[in-house]
Formats: sequence, structure tokens, C-alpha cells
Amino acid sequence: MKYNNPVLSGFYPDPSVCHANGKFYMVCSSFQYFPGVPLFESDNLVNWKQIGYVLTRTNQVALEKVNSSGGVFAPTIRYNDGRFYMVTTNDTTHENFYVYTDDIYGEWSDPITVEQDGIDPSLYFEDGRTYFMSNGSDDEGKGGVVQCEIDIATGKKLSPSKCIWQGSGGRFLESPHLYKINGYYYLMAAEGGTEYGHMITLARADSVWGEFETYADNPILTNRNKAPCIIQGIGHGDLIQDKNGDWHILSLGFRQIHMWMTFHTLGREVFLTPVKFTDDGWIKAGVDGTTDESYEIKGDFVQNVLPDYTFANTDPHIDWCFLRFPDPKNYELSADSYILHGTDITLDAVGSPTFIALRQREFCFELSVDVQLDGGEAGVTMYMCEQEHFEVALRQTDSGHEAILRLNIGGVHHIENAVPVSGNSAKLTVRADNLFYKFSVSDCGKETFLGMGQAKYLSTEVAGGFTGVMTGLYAVGENTAKFTEFLCSYKN
Repeated sequence: MKYNNPVLSGFYPDPSVCHANGKFYMVCSSFQYFPGVPLFESDNLVNWKQIGYVLTRTNQVALEKVNSSGGVFAPTIRYNDGRFYMVTTNDTTHENFYVYTDDIYGEWSDPITVEQDGIDPSLYFEDGRTYFMSNGSDDEGKGGVVQCEIDIATGKKLSPSKCIWQGSGGRFLESPHLYKINGYYYLMAAEGGTEYGHMITLARADSVWGEFETYADNPILTNRNKAPCIIQGIGHGDLIQDKNGDWHILSLGFRQIHMWMTFHTLGREVFLTPVKFTDDGWIKAGVDGTTDESYEIKGDFVQNVLPDYTFANTDPHIDWCFLRFPDPKNYELSADSYILHGTDITLDAVGSPTFIALRQREFCFELSVDVQLDGGEAGVTMYMCEQEHFEVALRQTDSGHEAILRLNIGGVHHIENAVPVSGNSAKLTVRADNLFYKFSVSDCGKETFLGMGQAKYLSTEVAGGFTGVMTGLYAVGENTAKFTEFLCSYKN
């Protein structure tokens, strides 16, 4: 069957995958959002269903006062002797840790810390031993992919940290993963930075400790010179064999908003690229070492399309997420309505405003929701980070209520339009395409266009960081806002 890339759209960066009990399981980075590390299940590597999160308790990860794009970086998921492990970095606290579970649908353990520096940690299991690797510096101060043996029960180091590979020469070596295939130990990593120069590189050795030989034809996968092409930034991948015995790389990448406009708003997404082993035991990815928009894969199934999202068909504990640690008493969430209790924490703050969001999954969509307001301000935000976000909202004034459009770019807050409404409720609408977000309010059956914001100002290229745009509901002030009739429809 034919599938289209990405296989998981929207802000789901740094994918890692494992196979267990006939299923594939994938995790992605979550940064400052909570719960942390979204967890997915698949039968075929193409259709992914979110089944929960890994980090669901506040004692598992420190997120309080974590800036945008801080927090949880680059998880790796592995399965060994009936147990799942997820290892990651809290880049804000500079802590590498892992958690585990024997029930993939249940709770995960408290964190176990490993005293090795660096980012993007990974685990490799062999013959009752556990090897921990990250991109950092070894005990002698040598930088690169660093490895030690650990006691998996305690996280205690059983060997010194040793640098086993320094990459192929690209900047920002990261994302090391180790595999043993056909007698070789393959070390796959990313270089070039998670931007337009991103690439996946490869080395191999006869021993888990090396010496690792760098592949002469690196990089094995990159879209850095593929132009014009919407898909860019391919890198940070994990190697996986499907049920038919074929091999693939699940990697991150991003899509530009336009062929000739180098901005991306959806964040880094998940792409699937077929690979083959050469006669001399190396790896060739894609057709020409790049990731294309579609491929043929063995199997009899149809790729899923995005559904219409409503309160009734989404789970607030799976599909939605919060900024940092939410106060549960500020949220009353049901299949009919989301009631949000506002505080004085705004969307500009490095805190936890009353905010609940879905990831923006495609460029083109229409979102509408009815809002009933009891004081303060509440509405819909297209949120990238503290400095870059657009809002269409209702707010109470001394003379009644009004609908506003506010654009926040680079710390400059500007109300583009303010329109009086007849009461304390109205329908708010966002219509988006690749280049613009367009905002409207409907009052007493009449729709009024409030204005629009250029999508590029919510892009990574403008805002910086590693996240993507979120479609959020929020409330600010000592108020109560009731959201009903929520509908978000994508143009698949």
C-alpha cells in the first residue's frame, strides 16, 4: 500500500520506536508541556494512535518555571525482558533519567537518574548488560557519543563513561542509537542541527565499545540539498524492522509553509523512510538518501486521515495537554463542555496559565467554539511560545463585553481589532491556511471578520525553539469561562 509523509503530523519531534508483543510503540519529545512524552501504538508503522503519556505525575519531571523549548528532550523507548523503558533528558535541570513499566497502558515508575552528562540518552541491552549512551563528554573530557554500562535497577554506573564516536564531521552531534544487526554494532546519530542542515549519519563496529568505523557515504538520510521541496530538516531517527522483515527509519522532519518560504509552523513531525542493507552491510535510505512525500510499503491497510476534533471524541487526558504543571481545580472537562477558571497568570508568563491545547496538525483547518464569559478574558490562542501567539477572545469591559484579536510578536502586543458584542457569549472562529490565520466572531447569528495574522510570525524561524503551534483554549483573570460546541476540522 502507499502511504504519505508525515505519518504523524504536527508537533511530535524526536521519535523513538520499539517493537513488543506484536505492536510498535513510539515516544516523542514534549519540552515544557504536561503530561510529558506522548506515547503511541501502531500495527504497521504508518497509523499511530496515542494511548497516553509516559510522564503523568509531577514527581517524575521538573517543569515549574521551565522556559519554552526547555524541559523534556529526545526520549528513547526500548523493550527488554518484558519491561518497557523510556530514557530522556530534562535539559533545564541537566538531568538524564529513565522510567519503566511492565504495562504499556499503565503508569510508569518514578525516575532513575544516571550520572552521565549530555543530551539525547539511549539504552542498549545485551546478554544481561545495559549500556547507556548520550551526546556529551566522557570522564576524560572528550566530547561525542559517550557510553557507560549501568545497573538497570538503580542507574548506577558500572564502568567509566567513554567516548565511542565523534561523528562524521557535522555540527551538533546528537540522537545516538545502537543496534546489533547481522553481527555488526550499528551506531546511528544525527548531525547538522535540527534545522535545514539536519542529517542522519552511521558508524559500525565489531564490539559494543568500538572502535566505530564511520560510513564513507554519510549522511545516509538528509533533505538538506533537496530543493525545491516542502519536506526539510530530516534527522534524529530510529531504525526499526517491520513485521514483513523490511527496515525503516522513523525520523523527525518539518514542512515549510510554502515551497519558496522557509518557515515552518507545525513543529517537527514524524516521517517514515524505507531503508535497505547493502551487500557490504551498510545502509541506504530512501531512493537517493532523502525522504519523499510518499512510498509503497507491504501490507493491506489504509492510512488514516485526521478526524474532526470535538470535546466528545477527544480525551482531555490523552489528546490535550497543558503548559507546565496545571492546577486541576481550574479545569472542569467533560464531553459537553470545558469550563476553565482563570488566574492572573497570562500566556506571556513562564508559568502555568489556565490553558489546554491540541497540537495544530495541518496547515489548513477551521476551528470554532462557543464561549460564555463571567469576567476577565477567555478565548482561543494559536500559541507558539510566550512571545509569539495570536488570540481571538471575549473580554469584559466597563461598558460590557467585546471580542478582540490580539497579535503578540517578539514581545510586542497589539490589539488589531475590538468589536462590542451583545452579551457575555459568542462564537469564536479561526480559519487557517499555509500563510494566514483568519479570525472571526459570531454574535446573534452575525459573523464579523476581525482580521488575520501571518503564519510565518508563529514559525520556528521567527520564534526560535523546538516546538510547534498549539490550538489552545485559555482563561485569564479571576473568572469562569465555559466553552461549548468545540469543533476543529482539518482539510485532509
